[in-house]
Formats: sequence, structure tokens, C-alpha cells
Amino acid sequence: MRIGLLTGGGDCAGLNAAIRAAVRAGSSYGDEFVGFHHGWRGVVEDESSTLTTSDTKGILQNGGTILRTAGFHPHEHEGGVAAVMQTVERHQLDALIVIGGDGTLDSANRLAELGVPIVGIAKTIDNDVAGTSHCIGFDTAVATAVEAVDRLQTTGESHDRLMVVEVMGRTVGWLAVCTGIAGGADALCLPELPTDFDELAKAVMRHHDAGSTSSVVVVAEGALGGAFLGSPDGSAGSMVSKELAQRTGYETRLTVLGHVQRGGPPTASDRLLATRCGVSAVDAVHAHRFATLVSIGDNSAEIVSLNVVSSGARPVPETLLRVARTMTAW
Repeated sequence: MRIGLLTGGGDCAGLNAAIRAAVRAGSSYGDEFVGFHHGWRGVVEDESSTLTTSDTKGILQNGGTILRTAGFHPHEHEGGVAAVMQTVERHQLDALIVIGGDGTLDSANRLAELGVPIVGIAKTIDNDVAGTSHCIGFDTAVATAVEAVDRLQTTGESHDRLMVVEVMGRTVGWLAVCTGIAGGADALCLPELPTDFDELAKAVMRHHDAGSTSSVVVVAEGALGGAFLGSPDGSAGSMVSKELAQRTGYETRLTVLGHVQRGGPPTASDRLLATRCGVSAVDAVHAHRFATLVSIGDNSAEIVSLNVVSSGARPVPETLLRVARTMTAW
């Protein structure tokens, strides 16, 4: 079979591992692969190259994606959908494996409804794609953020400072919740709940009154109702830092982790997850199970309908939020 492959949306660790796994799994079937560069834009503009096992040698441990990526959606551009159809026909593709987040997979679902044979793989450090429990890149992003919190804990204690850390997460707080719990943060600000600055300041002061020399507050970028997303006047983290400094009188420092959370080599867990996804996607192609998404559970890899991505972002489960409430102030 001839299989197209693309990575779309924001980069994250583990994309190369998924590409490598798909190509290697396909080689056992005798498949040929066409890699499209810069996501859906590469399909629309037919920017492509062949992918072989030798092309994917040595990339398992590398961050980013050898295919490059872009936040491009065919249905948002005049003639984009027709161009995708033409490229699929020109290359005589039997299937297209699409690795992306909710935006890229939404485009995949729209095209699958028009008959393009697609199998999707979920990747995003936000971990919020519906239909699967694990998204490629999330584990590495959490590990990176937790390491940063560990380092900020020690410098905060040395200077008796209040440390505010902003992590990614526009609509759900997966990254902030898991970073906060694993990093031992003292408080969280999440998209899931409104932030009461007075109550948050009181919680921080109680922590200091109990003998702590510093506190760490983890803030999701989409906290405060998402009011500061893309704002030239600052971010959610900067507002939390400013408000807490005024209310507590503590010396406060803000660290915005930003794109450092996306980069670098994938953790062993992300390498394993990406490999499982790549192999499962190729198996789905050969089973002619199209318009589907690879769904990964703790002990399973299943194939589910791709239109599940249209249900919206997957929320943080209440069981995990309860742990966060128990271990931190909100």
C-alpha cells in the first residue's frame, strides 16, 4: 500500500518516534510512504518526499518532527479541500496517517467525511484530545515543567520568594494539574475554575505562617477565563504574580515556561506511546478501518471513530482534580 504521513499543529516530543514506528511497521507489509512537509499545507501544496526506514533511522530520541509542521487547515483556504483530494489521487495513496492535535484532527475528520481514507494519531502537550487517554508529547512536557518547578522551589526558598510558574493549557488544565501535583506546588490556577485572588493570597499567607519560607503557584495560560491569551498586556501568569504581590507583600517572581515545554528529547514513556500509536495506525490501515483514531488506554490500543474529536476538549477527570485540591490551594 501507499501511505501518506503528516504531522500538524504545534510540535512536541515523540513525533519522530511515531513517524519511525509507522514506517517500520509498514515495511513489514511492504508499504511505501510519502511524507508531507508542514502539515496539511504540505498536502495542499504537494510538498512531499519519500519516507524509508533509512530516512527514519536514529530519530527515535529526537524532539520535533523531521516532516516539519504548521497550523494549517485546508477547509479554511479557498480550494484547500479540493487540493487535498488531488494530491491524494496524484500520489495514488491508499491511506493517510495524520498525527496532530484537535485542530489538525478536526481537519482530518472533515476530509474523512468526504471519503479520504484517514487514520488519526493524537499528539498534544495539552493532553486534551477526545477519544484517547494519552496524547503524544504530554509526558515529556510534564517532566520538563516539573523539573523547572523543582529548580524554582530551591531558589524561592533561598530568597524567601513567592514563585509563579505559567505553563501551557488554553482550555483545560491537564498540564498545570499534573505539574502542580508532581512538582509539589502550593497552589494552582486553572481554566476549570475562576480564580479568587483574595482567597488565593490568604492560602499563600497561611502557608508562610505555618513556617514555609516560599511558595510555588502553577498557573495555566488559559486561567482567568482565558482573558490574557495572546494579550499584548501580559499573561495569566503575570496577572497572578501582580495580584499576589499586592495582596501578600511577598517578593514575587514569574517564570513563563512557554515553548520550552514542547522541545527536547521525548521521555521513555512518550517514545513507547508514540511507537504503539504508529504501529496501531498502520495495522488500522491494513484492516481498512478508516475515519478512525488510535485510542490508547493504560493497557490497550483501540481504534475509535475519528468524529469523536468533534466533541471538544477532553476535561481533567474529577478524580485527578480532587487530588489537586487535596494537595494544593486553589
